[in-house]
Amino acid sequence: MAQMFIYDSVKKEKLLFVPQETNKVKMYVCGPTVYDDAHLGHARSAIVFDLLHRVLKANGYQVTFVKNFTDIDDKIIHKMSNTGLSLEDITEFYIKSYKGEMEKLNILPSTIEPKATESLQAMTSLIDSLLNKHKAYVLSDGIYLKTSSDSQYGEISHRISDDSSVSRIETNNEKEDQKDFALWKFNTNVVSYHAHFGDGRPGWHCECSAMIDKHLSDKNLPFAIDIHGGGADLLFPHHENEASQTRLAYGQELSKYWVHNGFVNIDGEKMSKSLGNSFFLKDALREYNGEVIRFYMLTSYYRSDMSFNNDDLEASKKRLDKLYRLKKRVYGIDHNNNVKSLDFKEKILNALNDDLNTSIAFATIDEFVTFSNEKLDLNPKDKILKEQIIDAISFVNEILGIGLEDSYEYFQFGISEIEKNLINNLISKRTEAKKMKNFALCDSIRDELSEMKIGIMDTINGTLWEKL
Repeated sequence: MAQMFIYDSVKKEKLLFVPQETNKVKMYVCGPTVYDDAHLGHARSAIVFDLLHRVLKANGYQVTFVKNFTDIDDKIIHKMSNTGLSLEDITEFYIKSYKGEMEKLNILPSTIEPKATESLQAMTSLIDSLLNKHKAYVLSDGIYLKTSSDSQYGEISHRISDDSSVSRIETNNEKEDQKDFALWKFNTNVVSYHAHFGDGRPGWHCECSAMIDKHLSDKNLPFAIDIHGGGADLLFPHHENEASQTRLAYGQELSKYWVHNGFVNIDGEKMSKSLGNSFFLKDALREYNGEVIRFYMLTSYYRSDMSFNNDDLEASKKRLDKLYRLKKRVYGIDHNNNVKSLDFKEKILNALNDDLNTSIAFATIDEFVTFSNEKLDLNPKDKILKEQIIDAISFVNEILGIGLEDSYEYFQFGISEIEKNLINNLISKRTEAKKMKNFALCDSIRDELSEMKIGIMDTINGTLWEKL
């Protein structure tokens, strides 16, 4: 098994990745709060950790990948008040929408996708443990974690407060320490669940700790999981608080490695709804194929902030187009498992094993596309070469999640179903005209398609078309 290195956000260095159990990896990534459509920040996080998931699998690891849905939150309750809809109506709608959009980005399914509402017993057990150990205390409005009882508090994020965290930590003058945060909120009128220590609902931070303990943790190991991931904005206070809860409740560190992706900026500002410049993923997917968005987001180093703009997105599309045009040149060739492009695969995997270095990986693909086209120009009927190209592209499909579409359908993006039916009908008429040797009609139909900006190619697999 090849060596793999990953940057740890806590130790602030690139480390050799060694899971706690041989060939097994447990990874948990903080998922969305489902009260609105997914934005480009959600897309980037999903793509980054999907890439990590794929690279781990390519290295032969058996991966248990968990990504949660936060379906209890103040934002959801606010949406209920504004719309008159139930919590279930809102959250189920946005979960379905999120999953559909993730599918368009070629995100692999998670092993487990727990919801906060399905994990209440795990949360109350966590809170009970903290209360019994006197690591939490009860106030009039809820139950709070006593951060002063954790001598290691602050070691995850290397800070214990900052201006940006004020809104994420509840202000309450009754608290023993303003760093203390709510594990359970009492008497929440709109959404309330029964618990023996008082009806209410869980605080945001305790959700992930409880779900990790429920689905992944082995108390015989020093760490509950191997990898914890999420956006850089979650490092403090969310991940700091998660780690503290698990440490105090179970005497176990939460994660061996902490991995965080950078922000998405639009026009130089961090994307957030408060700035009013949030770019919904659904809007981008209307204009661009999901693979183009995935490719574009992978071109930026995952730990760096990326500036989202249409010029760079167009450049990424043109780069991805070249891979699909090569794929068109080997259209109809079956994947021969006995023909391998080992040197190419090794270069790609080595790059990605070095803290997901997509820059080198994509440069390797660019070189491969150029080399393959040159070889095909010299010998367009070289079947072994074509099979090697297919093998290499299949590896790119598997490890990077790109190049998966039919090479002609990829170039049909943006054509409506009505237009597709019209085009296919015209092609059928042209096929019949060819059989009747009515070449004038054939040419007339080709010209009509050309005016519609549709190019056609007569191949051994029939007449295929694409948008010009």
